[in-house]
Amino acid sequence: MTARIEDHALIGDCETAALVTRDGSIDWLCWPRFDSGACFAALLGTAEHGRWRIAPAGGIARTQRQYLPDTLILRTDFENDEGAVSLVDFMPIRRGRPVSELVRLVIGRRGKVRMRMDLALRFDYGRLIPWVTKTGGGCLRAVAGPHSVMLKTPAPLRGEDYTTVSEFSVGAGERVPFTLAYEASHLPAAIPGDSEGALAETERFWRDWAARCNYEGPWKDAVVRSLITIKALTYRPTGGIVAAATTSLPEQLGGVRNWDYRFCWLRDATFTVLSLMNAGYRDEAQAWCDWLLRAVAGAASQIQPLYGVAGEHRNDESELPWLPGYRGSRPVRIGNGAHSQLQIDIFGNVMDALFEARCLGLELHEAATGLQTELLQRLEQVWREPDEGIWEIRGERRHFVHSKLMAWVAFDRAVASAERFGLAGPVERWKTQRSSLHAEILEKGFDKQKGAFVQAYGSKELDSATLLMPIFGFLPPDDPRIVSTVRAIETDLCRDGLLLRYDTRGGGDGLPAGEGAFLACSFWLADNLILQGRRDEAERLFERLLSLRNDVGLLAEQYDTQAKAFAGNYPQAFSHFALVDTAFNFSQSRGAVREARWK
Repeated sequence: MTARIEDHALIGDCETAALVTRDGSIDWLCWPRFDSGACFAALLGTAEHGRWRIAPAGGIARTQRQYLPDTLILRTDFENDEGAVSLVDFMPIRRGRPVSELVRLVIGRRGKVRMRMDLALRFDYGRLIPWVTKTGGGCLRAVAGPHSVMLKTPAPLRGEDYTTVSEFSVGAGERVPFTLAYEASHLPAAIPGDSEGALAETERFWRDWAARCNYEGPWKDAVVRSLITIKALTYRPTGGIVAAATTSLPEQLGGVRNWDYRFCWLRDATFTVLSLMNAGYRDEAQAWCDWLLRAVAGAASQIQPLYGVAGEHRNDESELPWLPGYRGSRPVRIGNGAHSQLQIDIFGNVMDALFEARCLGLELHEAATGLQTELLQRLEQVWREPDEGIWEIRGERRHFVHSKLMAWVAFDRAVASAERFGLAGPVERWKTQRSSLHAEILEKGFDKQKGAFVQAYGSKELDSATLLMPIFGFLPPDDPRIVSTVRAIETDLCRDGLLLRYDTRGGGDGLPAGEGAFLACSFWLADNLILQGRRDEAERLFERLLSLRNDVGLLAEQYDTQAKAFAGNYPQAFSHFALVDTAFNFSQSRGAVREARWK
């Protein structure tokens, strides 16, 4: 059976990423980019769909794993009756390297342990079996269409049922390296580099990067691990940050809420800028802003909720029928149809991110000013329309309160940008739009009988996205309407101490009911508790959320409170951004909370 989501650890080279199980199997890797076709897809099927396993041949009596301190280098320790051995997995950062590499180093610790390696490369998400040839010097080359992978190792290799196998023994102090190198098949065969040199270089890179973190609070280990994870989800050539490394991990086991998250969402824009800047990562925040401006450049009518890692607009959704899905959760999807949705909240996210970037001293391209005014003109045309909202419903469009909130944010930040930075435009008209939105949200978005802001105009359903109201400065955190909304959400959307995004049993989102608790929303609740002076409750919730991390400090999108297991795509940047923001909020630093501008 496929390993649980939380049983996977992440390694990567800031251009793609792989997931490694506790028993030494790499079950997911897309090469050469995050959104490329997977060559190991066992995560969404079986070993026949591609994996790379290295483990003791005589079985495993005990296993333990950890990242080397402040790095993305994974060490898994195996023990059995024969002795002890370590497996070190990493991907060298690709700067200046002609190819992408994945290195696995087997290190003997005690006794003499018999080992077995099984390498089943299956390109195009488990569909294509490559042609494998020996090239000399202990190397094999696997080719299928445009793809080429070279395996280099001193260990003996043989073919077995379309799988490359190696059986060898390792004694105390011995080191046996395995290196995979990816290259386009029309280019000369990639020659993998020195594994020991790559290890030292990779360790130095991550430790130097982690040392730049300026958070000094009580949860520094968790914050640093989250930041390393976010860095690992960054596509270095462009600065784009993918929402997760995976596609189609279900929000409920056996369900159909299985989406491709290997793209960059505009809803993450502000959280990205603030998290990185607060933690001291100016270069990464600058690169993200540069990516953002390139991605949305063009006609404002063509802005969309998500883009490819290089800013690609076309991310059409399709299904892969040959993959059975994670533990039978079908369909498996690639691409994301939400790219063509109307999500009004993205205007506010972009305007807020660019405003905060200017406040923090980041440099914005000269075209940013004109682009912002074009976006605001477009927003004036569409903000009164219903949309699909932050949660990307697949049902009928609605007047979501969060969407209207973010439209208010867009005009509010436009006014603030004009007042503080000289943004040219119809400021008085922006002020009028801001006032109209504020009044409309208070009138139509707040249900007096329920005592809470609701999910959509005319609805009785609640939505955890309304927790962002005080964070974005729409109302003070101690406003009675905010206080009662927080209480109502705690009552109606809480499951085992964690929050749902909304109650899917209420219908209206076009999909069958069922999903886990959405972790970012629970962090937002903690932020609200801090703002309301309920610090002890906030700390208990924060500690609970930290306890959900797996043994190497990673979080998924959601948590299934009944199965006590991760759900949704993994690891999830949104969850880790929210963790970092809440930690800064506790330290009374800027955190995720915007300057208050309620009117």
